[in-house]
This record gives sequence, C-alpha cells and structure tokens, in this order.
Amino acid sequence: MLTRVVHLLPAELAAVLERMPDQVKDKLEEIRIRESRALEIGFDGGFRYIAPDGTPMSRPDGAFRPSGDICRKLLERVTNHSLYAMEEELRRGYITVAGGHRIGIAGRTVLEGGHVRGIRDVGAFNIRIAREVIGASAKLLPKLLDFNRRSILPALIVAPPQQGKTTLVRDIARAVSSGLWGHAAAAGWEGRKVGIVDERSEIAACVRGVPTFDIGPRTDVMDACPKAEGMMMMLRSMSPDVLIVDEIGRAEDAEAILDASHAGIAVIATAHAKDLDEARGRPAIERLLAAGAFDVCVELRKNADGLSSRVVRALPAARSPSALERTPAGGNGHG
Repeated sequence: MLTRVVHLLPAELAAVLERMPDQVKDKLEEIRIRESRALEIGFDGGFRYIAPDGTPMSRPDGAFRPSGDICRKLLERVTNHSLYAMEEELRRGYITVAGGHRIGIAGRTVLEGGHVRGIRDVGAFNIRIAREVIGASAKLLPKLLDFNRRSILPALIVAPPQQGKTTLVRDIARAVSSGLWGHAAAAGWEGRKVGIVDERSEIAACVRGVPTFDIGPRTDVMDACPKAEGMMMMLRSMSPDVLIVDEIGRAEDAEAILDASHAGIAVIATAHAKDLDEARGRPAIERLLAAGAFDVCVELRKNADGLSSRVVRALPAARSPSALERTPAGGNGHG
C-alpha cells in the first residue's frame, strides 16, 4: 500500500518508510507525520512507531522524527505547491488527493467572524490510504435485497472510523450498478442506476470528473460537492434508483435524504457510530430513523478475519431493533 502514496512524500520520509518490512508496507493503512515527534503508522488494525532504519517499534523512543523542513515539503506536495487553491480543503481540515487518499492536517486555525477560515502553521498530517476491495460487499449484499422492487433496501451503515465503511459502499455501488446481486432469487435482476455524492472524493476517487475506482457501469458521481446540495442535484439531473453518500450527520443531510426517500429512491448512507443505538444520539440521524428513511442498519466490525457485519432493523427509537443476521462482510478497507 505504500506504493500508492510514496510519490506524495518528501525523499527523506519516503526513504525511511521504504525500509519497513514488506508485510508491514503491504498492510499499511495510515501514516501519521508530526513535526519533531515520532513517526507513526497504522497497519492491520494496530499501530507502530518507525525507527530511521524502518524497524516498527511499540515505543516512540528512538523513532524517526520528521523535521519542520520535511513537514513543509509534504504540505507543498499535497497542495500541489498552491495553498491558496486548497483553501477550502484546508478549512475543512483535510485534503483529498488523486486515488482517493485523504490527508488530515492539524495546526493553528485562522478565524474569521468566529468561524474557521483555514489552518496555518501545519504541524501534523494523517495520510489515510484508500484501497479498492472488489467483492467487499459480496457476503453482505444478499442480506440487503428488496425483493419487491428488485433493488437494494435503504440502509444506514455505521462503524467507528477506519472500519471499512467507504470501501464497502464503493463495492455496493459497483455490484448494484452491475446487477451482481449475489442471490439465486435475484439472478434475473438488472443493474440499477446509482448516484454517488462524493464530497471528499474518496468513494470514486475521481480525477477531472472521471472515477479511478471501479464503481460499476450505471453509476454517476457528483464529485467534491457538499452532500445535501449534491443529493438534490442528483435527483434533478440523473434520476438515480439508488443514492450513496458517506458520513452523514448534519441537519441538511437529513433533509436531502428525506426528499430522496419520498421520491422512492433507496439511500445507502454511512455514519460514524459504534452501533445503531449510538447513532441515534445524533439528532439528524434520529430524525431519519423516526421517519423510516432506512429499512435496515448495518453495524460493521473489523476483526482478525477481515470485516464482519450485523444487520438490524432500523426501527424508530420506541421499538428495539432486532438482529436479522450476523455475517462476514468481506474486505479489509478503511472508511
């Protein structure tokens, strides 16, 4: 996985990471660079600090410590030497680069009218490596089928960060668009029109509007567009049967999803939460659940065997959800 992002790294930093054992590089999930502090990586569900010779260590003592010059070079590379052009991304605290890799940043914020206008004096980066896992949804998708509409049920997919939500919905888009339903009773179903609103350019990883990940033949993408506005644009212009959005939670997101569900569109959305009960603590999501916008909720967990899922009915809070089935979801990506 290191090969996917090594071109972004200053030579001094790339040289250290290239010295890591191959089995670590192959399972690399994120790289955390903090000025003058220990270099850290996330891989295979865990983390380690990295010594100058590439050795993974459990303690930060003796780890490689990126200098301020290395951090400045990294910022120049990920912003394409134009901080001004990336002003909006910097304001949100992350930059998405070609390939769908998201680079979180932290530093001193610049305020304007009490709101964050941008970040300067950047001293920390988190490079999250996007990966495509064809077939990640194969074991889960048959449990989400709508046999009345010959399509997929509206579903809310919840998990903490880096449990594979984005990887999963990307593969759902590919399968649903291609008509690969994975169930004998759905063998004659055609693929559905899928619309993806990809606010952070992570699901489809578009470059100049063209997806670089396989999202299927009948999928359209509204790239780098705020979710609520993008969903309305999709409804007006592309008439999708299925609408996919990542990381919902704002009131305007809920409003747009309700509009889509009232139009008969199956919405597949992800949210950060441990489980359905925790997701209910967010007012926008509770509103969607109370309105019946989702038929089911998928709770994801990453374990030693990959990704597992628990499917529960997305009932209003007054009724307890019942487990439908626990199944391996497949895949090992992050989201």
